[in-house]
Parts: sequence; structure tokens; C-alpha cells
Amino acid sequence: MASLKDMRVRIASTKATQKITKAMQMVAASKLRRAQSAAEAARPYAEKMDAVISNIAAAAAGSPGAPALLGGTGRDQVHLLLVCTGERGLCGAFNSAIVRLARERALSLMNQGKDVKIFCVGRKGYDQLRRTFDKQIIDHVDLRGVRQLGFVNAEDVARKVLALFEAGEFDVCTLFYSRFKSVIAQIPTAQQVIPLVVDEPAANAGPSTSYEYEPEEDEILTRLLPRNLAVQIFRALLENNASFYGAQMSAMDNATRNAGEMIRKQTLVYNRTRQAQITKELIEIISGAEAV
Repeated sequence: MASLKDMRVRIASTKATQKITKAMQMVAASKLRRAQSAAEAARPYAEKMDAVISNIAAAAAGSPGAPALLGGTGRDQVHLLLVCTGERGLCGAFNSAIVRLARERALSLMNQGKDVKIFCVGRKGYDQLRRTFDKQIIDHVDLRGVRQLGFVNAEDVARKVLALFEAGEFDVCTLFYSRFKSVIAQIPTAQQVIPLVVDEPAANAGPSTSYEYEPEEDEILTRLLPRNLAVQIFRALLENNASFYGAQMSAMDNATRNAGEMIRKQTLVYNRTRQAQITKELIEIISGAEAV
């Protein structure tokens, strides 16, 4: 059995840990508000751009001059998985959930005889995926030095992806990230971004409005599609940022509660051990006095 001194040290250590987890919970809560606002503000723009491009793409359907970002390469052999995760841990299953979704997709594609390449954005995803897919990882972007995410960070990633596509390095690109729903719910998401998936109009929808475009649809799409890729990546990064702080806040709250429960149990054991030791010493004193 541990001595009373060891027990006091253990209780003090648990209390120190509890203070750290409580502080991390408060920091995550303060950063979550800004991150959540940024993610929610980016959604309407990204969704509206999708709608605009879908409308233009419908008008350009079947055109021989349609950009490859819309029509694809005509093949489905090489898949690029663009996996966006966090730079830090202590956030529950946030990073692992995204990596698990990407891993399942990679294994499924490989079982179908497809070639898989992985582009990691974020240190945690890179660290986990390279254990299994070290040969498939072709690039890695580290954002640890970025204090506040900006559109320029998404543009840098988008430029690298577009350069790979133009060089014929892949046929299909799928973006993996975690969509923020609430503090306790973050949804791992896979979104195909190259070639762009255009939503078909509903069968019961009324007659669609016809537009005339200037310049031609193909030229507009050639300009819009690369920007849309950067917008979708930026949205994913913002969603990830909010999801990370939500997951960290929840994880640190649980850790703080668990530390409090450990302190309660350790204090109870300490008091019982101390009481037993005092009782033993009193018995020895009384026994010694009676012997005299």
C-alpha cells in the first residue's frame, strides 16, 4: 500500500492536472465562438457558389469545351484524397474520426483496383495516415504556424491540387473534413471536388429560368471552378477549426470531471489510510502503557 506521502503527492498532481484541463476548456470555449461564427459565415457563400456553378454547368452540359474540372478526365483510376485534420490533439475523437473515414475510403478504392494518393492538411492526420499509407502520401501541408486561418491558406492548397490535376497525377479528388454541428457533434464528411458533382434539378421542379451568359459558359466556368475549389477547401478548414474547438471543449470538460472524481476517491482512500494509521499508533501506545 502507498504511503501517506505518496498519496498526498498523487492528489496534488491530480489537482494540478484538473486546473490545466479546466483552463484548456475555458480557452477552447472562448475560441469556439469566433471559429463557429467564421464557419457559419462561410457556408452561404460556398453553397451559393455551388448553386451558381450548377446553373452554368447545366447550360454548358455536353459542350466539348467544358473544363476538365467539371467534366473530369474521362477516367476513374487514380483518386486523390485531400484529408484535412487538426494540428493538435487533446480533442477526443475529432482527428481520428476524419482519418477513419479517409482510411475506409482508401481501402475500399484499393480493393477495387484503384490507385490512391493522399494529400494531408494538418499534422495529426499526417501522423496517423503515414503508419498505413506512407507510400500513398504525396504531400503534406502544416498549418501550425498559422495564428488565424485565411483564404490565402486555402488558395495555397488549391494551387497545389490544381497543379497535380493539370499534370495528370489523378482523376478524382475527394475532400475530407469534419462539419461542425454542435459542441458535442462534429460530422466527418467526404466531398468530391474534382470533377465537380453538379446537383441534378428535381423531377417535380417547375420550368427553369433560361439565362444568356457573357462571356460564354465555358469561359466563365474556367474562371470560377479553380476559385470554387479554393472556396470549398477554405470552408472545410473553417469547419474543421470550429469542430476542433468544440471537440476540445467537450473533451477537456470530461477530463475535468474525471479528475474531480479521481480526487474524491483518492482523498477518501487517503483519509481512511490516515485514520487506520492513527488508530494503529493509539493501540500501540495503549498496549505499551498496559505492559508497563
